[in-house]
Amino acid sequence: MILYIKYMVSLRCKMMVQQELKNLGLHYVVVELGSVEILEDISIEQREALKRNLLKSGLELLDDKRSILIEKIKNVIVEMVHYQDELPKTNYSDYIAEKLGYDYTYLSNMFSEVKGINIQQFIIHHKIEKVKELLLYEDLNLTEISYKMHYSSVAHLSNQFKKVTGLSPTYYKKLRKKRDSNLENI
Repeated sequence: MILYIKYMVSLRCKMMVQQELKNLGLHYVVVELGSVEILEDISIEQREALKRNLLKSGLELLDDKRSILIEKIKNVIVEMVHYQDELPKTNYSDYIAEKLGYDYTYLSNMFSEVKGINIQQFIIHHKIEKVKELLLYEDLNLTEISYKMHYSSVAHLSNQFKKVTGLSPTYYKKLRKKRDSNLENI
């Protein structure tokens, strides 16, 4: 049986879900971002207990098919941008449609209707979050980051970064370094 969980986007979330399943005496096959496959059927009482316990941690057990599909789309994007060493070489729309087994237009329309932004905007937001991470924690220059994140140029990356954050990538990195040095002086 597969259960779908909303807001499950990190390794820490996976560990928390594994612990909750263990506490309820449920045996899982695999715990992935946004879903868990358990060996046995789950009773109504166990489902309600799991739902309550997950909510305490900010996670939500999903019931309706539409919410489950939206969460799958989000998880494919988060995994693609944040947890793969390299972004797919194919078009993102083809990649998402292939991973989920649905027509991209259908996925895109539903995502936009429910989330209020389109899939492309969601991808851009996550790519910029990844760029912020790379700027702060990796020794990569903008050209290397641009290449790694599949931007056509440093200018394209910089324009998108500024549109999303209001800052240039260089200024963002300088602000962070300045803040870090101020913290060291305290």
